[in-house]
Amino acid sequence: MALLLIGINHTTASIALREKVAFPPEQVERALAQVRALDAVNEAVIVSTCNRTELYLDCNSQSSPRNTVIHWLAGFHELQLDELEQCSYCFDDADVVRHLMKVSCGLDSMVLGEPQILGQIKSAFAVSKEFDAVGPALGRAFQDAFSIAKQVRTDTAIGQNPVSVAYAAVTLSERIFSDMTSLGVLLIGAGKTIELVVTHLHDRGVRNIVVANRTLDNALEIAGKFGGHGVLLSDIPERLIDADIVVSSTNSQLPLLGKGTVESALKRRKHKPILLVDLAVPRDIEEEVGELDDAYLYSIDDIAEVIEDGVKSREEAAAEAAKIIEVGVQEHLKQHRALNAVSTLRAFRENADAIREGELQRAIKQLENGDSPESVLAGLARGLTNKLIHAPTVQMKKASAEGRDTSLQLVRELYELEIDDGDATTPQEN
Repeated sequence: MALLLIGINHTTASIALREKVAFPPEQVERALAQVRALDAVNEAVIVSTCNRTELYLDCNSQSSPRNTVIHWLAGFHELQLDELEQCSYCFDDADVVRHLMKVSCGLDSMVLGEPQILGQIKSAFAVSKEFDAVGPALGRAFQDAFSIAKQVRTDTAIGQNPVSVAYAAVTLSERIFSDMTSLGVLLIGAGKTIELVVTHLHDRGVRNIVVANRTLDNALEIAGKFGGHGVLLSDIPERLIDADIVVSSTNSQLPLLGKGTVESALKRRKHKPILLVDLAVPRDIEEEVGELDDAYLYSIDDIAEVIEDGVKSREEAAAEAAKIIEVGVQEHLKQHRALNAVSTLRAFRENADAIREGELQRAIKQLENGDSPESVLAGLARGLTNKLIHAPTVQMKKASAEGRDTSLQLVRELYELEIDDGDATTPQEN
């Protein structure tokens, strides 16, 4: 196993670049097939969210395909190679497992400890399994990460007082509007983020909620849980007139809300202000909307400032989580090393069995030829001893000559030998 991680996230790349490197759901199967076709790549999982795009790979141990993967990623998204290299990061082996556990626990998120990322990683892992891109190496790494994330949620306060991008968006609204109960809210999208936004808004007494989505049934499902209304995306211009707050989070590759539409709505609202929070990558709301006098547009990067206060309360829990993660990493490595020993142990036993069988067959023939049982047994014992210790004896002599004392010490430990340190003799065959 040689694990490799290549990625970008909110700390290394701007939202403009992150939306270029993001993998829409309809591209994932093709991307997985292409990256697995690269030399040395055996397994692959692609994690693509608003804040990160990461490729988790299992590679042949003989060589690392880092440069090959970076070139492929740039080519797939039609980016300049140097632009991607400047903001990407790369981890190997144990550091891959450590990073995956940190991400799964929400310790590497824009919002410290946010719970959504775990579901997103589980979903990415499930997609890779569906397309047969996952094998035992990444399978163990991801399952161990999920287990550690569960332990962190259970044993620390990282998940208390829910803080997420959705929560931060609602917190921002509270800072701008003193009384939210009388406001009209338009939510664009019907995913987990929008559902969380609706939940937080409803908890704060907001009842005038409209959910717009490409699929009406999905919009109705979320809106219905909170007494709201579900509409199609085509209804947005009309619904925007009554919206004091707009929150959008979809997987659309093109903006859904343009400057002209917002400007028209503001005129009909007699320039009553609108707060627009765009949580999508790529962005759902045109950047130019922020140029309008009565439109206050915040992107997902702007949310970082809003959530900074909540991060402080989770720092102690994050420190506890880091300790749990480190234990998890070491346990993963321990299990991996144990699995690596299996093939060696199997070969060791098969070799011993072959020697035993060969000596046994020779002893049986000697008995059939009339040799005395005593001499046959003595020969059997002598033959087993000589053949079993021949290869180790040769290698110990070689190690001693080359000054590799650690190899000799390992033999002492394996066979529980007590030897005077002053004894420089080497075992001899009879």
